[in-house]
Formats: sequence, C-alpha cells, structure tokens
Amino acid sequence: MANSPLLSRPGAVAGSGIDAGTAAHYGELNKEQRALSNGAAVADMSHFEVVTLAGEDRLTWLNTLSSQAVTGLLPGQSTQTLLLTVQGRIEFDIRVLAGEDRLWLLVEPGQAEPLVAFLTRMRFMLRVQITDVSERFAILGACAAQPALEKYPVWVDPWPGVTEGGYAYSAPDHPGAERPWFEYIVPADELETAVGDLPLAGMLAVEALRIAAWRPRFGFDTDEKTIPQELDLLRTAVHLDKGCYKGQETVARVHNIGRPPRRLVFLQLDGSMHTLPALGSEVRIGEKSVGTLTSVASHFEAGPIGLALIKRNIDPETDVEVVDGEERYAAKQETIVSPDAGQIAGRFTGFLRTPH
Repeated sequence: MANSPLLSRPGAVAGSGIDAGTAAHYGELNKEQRALSNGAAVADMSHFEVVTLAGEDRLTWLNTLSSQAVTGLLPGQSTQTLLLTVQGRIEFDIRVLAGEDRLWLLVEPGQAEPLVAFLTRMRFMLRVQITDVSERFAILGACAAQPALEKYPVWVDPWPGVTEGGYAYSAPDHPGAERPWFEYIVPADELETAVGDLPLAGMLAVEALRIAAWRPRFGFDTDEKTIPQELDLLRTAVHLDKGCYKGQETVARVHNIGRPPRRLVFLQLDGSMHTLPALGSEVRIGEKSVGTLTSVASHFEAGPIGLALIKRNIDPETDVEVVDGEERYAAKQETIVSPDAGQIAGRFTGFLRTPH
C-alpha cells in the first residue's frame, strides 16, 4: 500500500514489516502511549484493510462460515469472528461492524486479498457482493469515543467481555477492561481532515497497550497451528451453540473433552537489559525450549512486556527466560489461558460462561 499521508506529520518515524506505511511513533513514545491510553490521541492504522459485504444474504451467509453468530447483528453493532480450517485452526480473524446496507470486515495488512478470494469461492448463488475497499478507506484507532470522528462508522472491540455463547479461559479480573478500543472507518481522502489537530500515536503505542490488555493479534500471536482456545478467543470470537461451521467439531471437542496444546501467557520482562528481544525468540526453562515470544513492546508504565505461546502444562509459577541469540531476558509469567482450560463437559464450577 501507499504510505499514509500522516507520515508527513512532524516527528513521524515510519514503521517496518507488517506495520510499514504508517508511523511507528512521532518522536515521543511514552507521551504517545499515555495520550492514547487516556483517550486524548488517535492512532493511524490506515495500513489495515477493509472488505465490505453487501446484498440480502450477507448476514445469514457469513453466519454459515464463521465461528461467531452474526445473523442478529443490527446496524452499528460490532463483533469479532474467525474463519477456521477443518482442524479448527485460525485462517482469518475478522472484526465485523454492521452498517445499514453492508457489513464492514476489518482485517490485518495483507489479509483482504486472500479473504476476498476465500469468500468468493464460498458465495455460490447467494445474493452477496464482496468488495475489497482497502484503497478507499483508512482506520483510526482510539481508546475512547472521539466526538470529532462520530460521523464515521466505528468498530468497538468486545474484548475482554464474554459475548453471548462465549466462554472465558482467564480470570474475571482482566487487564483488558482498562483498554476500551475503537476503530473508525474513514474515507482515505478525508484522513488528514478527519484527524485535524487530534494528537497522534504510532503503532508502537497501539501494540504496547494491546499487549498489556492481553489482546492477541493475528499474524503475531497466531501461527498455522493456532486454535481459538490457546488465545482465550472463545471470549469474543466464538459462539459455542451456533449452527455448523468449518472447524466447529474441533472447537467443541477441545472445549468439552480435550485441552489446547498451548496457551498464551503475558510476560513481564527484565527491564535492566535496555533492549527488547526479537519476535520469535525462544522461551526457555533452563535449556529446555517451552514456547515462543509472539509480541513484545516497551510499555510506558510496566516497562518491557510481551506475549508468548508456551506448552500448556508449564507451571504458571515458574520463571522463564526469553533467549535472543546470546541475550537472555528473565521473565515472569502471568496466566492468560489457564493450564486447566478445556474439559468443560461435566464440570459444575469453573470459568465464566455467558447465559443464553
């Protein structure tokens, strides 16, 4: 994609990798995080992509494909859904916003084209129009509703709530409650005008607040084997009692009588190193590899933090190390997904499930 026009703002330093095209920061990392966290700033996420679904069958059709129940979505309502493989592995993670005459599907950079291709193959003779509108729209992220942007459609993150038909694998006292999240869908040619004089935060600020909220990100905290239970995504992206969809059998089996092979954990990293380990670094206990660092950031209050996928049966009280080449970073775990997650069938007590 083309670079965002907001990269011309004073102090902007371009991002890299999947977040190229927008600013990593604008020269004041901690100040930007604080402003974004308290709702004063917005983040340029115009490299994220947008697909629309129009046509009379859009809700019922998407419902047959996805892990979330979407048939009852009313205009202005938001949800999250997944498209899974037959084995229950995550292929697409989609933020869904219902409009008056369309569904807005918000996805990670580079995901619109394969998503459109997949949906087109599954359309058959139904009345659905699938359009990649990524070049025409940009996303602005915020931790509070923005009066200056209220005329634009906005996706509101359900995380860390437990949506109808969902189930929580982590404790009710969830740090994500301190990070409400809004994504405004703005016509690309109005982006600079829409931002106006609002303070800007870069993607490093977005990522630090996301990690602190234990919010998994597709392409970072997922790989080709990831199933929803490993990331606590039954909270917001899966309806356990909806009709059939691809991957449902695996989701139900692991939830009711199995256990996920891995679990997402939050890591508080040793702050004395003055650097951050690279994504993909091994998580070890002694010399034994037990997982992989999937997200990492420097938080304006908590210091260096990360998310990691580790083996399910690792003791949550055990300190670990993140190993990046010759550097070893001591780290403490915080449980996101319990080692006891799963095997719900016949259980009379346990984690929270929403009533139906």
